Amino acid sequence: MEFDLAKTVLVFAALVAVGTAALVGAPIPMTSSTILMMVTPSMIVFGAICLALGVKHGEYRTAR
Repeated sequence: MEFDLAKTVLVFAALVAVGTAALVGAPIPMTSSTILMMVTPSMIVFGAICLALGVKHGEYRTAR
């Protein structure tokens, strides 16, 4: 399966949405506003950094 930009963004958004929904639905002592205002943005930033590193590593591997 080849990933283009649209598929990558769709999978990334789905992962963040599933993670956020699981945290909101979990019986943990954290309010939904805390999850939506602090946890979800950090999930997005961390995921974007990991995605960028993965893409660069893939480019390095194919160029070798």
